[in-house]
Amino acid sequence: MKSILIIGASRGIGLELVRQYTEAGRRVIATVRDDAGRERVQALGADVLTVDVANPASVSGLAWQLDGEKLDLALYVAGVIRRPNALTPPTQQDFDAVMHTNVLGAMQAIPQVAPLVADAGGVFAFLSSSMSQIGSVPNSESWLYRTSKAALNMAVAAAQHNYPGATLVTIDPGWVQTDMGGGTAPLTVEDSVRGLRNTLASVTAADKGRLLHHDGRRASHW
Repeated sequence: MKSILIIGASRGIGLELVRQYTEAGRRVIATVRDDAGRERVQALGADVLTVDVANPASVSGLAWQLDGEKLDLALYVAGVIRRPNALTPPTQQDFDAVMHTNVLGAMQAIPQVAPLVADAGGVFAFLSSSMSQIGSVPNSESWLYRTSKAALNMAVAAAQHNYPGATLVTIDPGWVQTDMGGGTAPLTVEDSVRGLRNTLASVTAADKGRLLHHDGRRASHW
């Protein structure tokens, strides 16, 4: 039986992805960082792995924990934000927190997970952001976050060449009512995830390495 892997499922979009896919009858394997996240995910009927994506040693265990699995869909959802603009230099602590979670964790996960996705001819999607698009930069707000998501887009597009059996994409969930997006965001978590699921179901080989939007649009630049 082919399964779905969701990396970073403790809360927000990741947790809602678990809920919607399990309700649709899919077998879901989800990663969390702590016991509270484990309880939330287990309550939805998913299998749970403990992984800290900011810790390369933790991510390196994914391959053996997933040994024998066929993944027709994997999602890297984990992400953090820091909001200062370019008038303020990022601290070392903020730089490490954002880059380790948003970029390094994804780059550590790709060699562990992409072969399993390729074996199933599946899709490996990474949550990015419209704020990553270098062709559309209205300001420097969340400067470090923007930079990390642009780096993620490149990491995924480059890695695609090594895993021709899988389709690797980045995907923008929209501005969502999560801890990161805030309560004034126009999209509920439920609506964002419904859009993500529909868009992921429409992915073809022509999308390899591309940035997609939750509403199905394909980005013309990223």
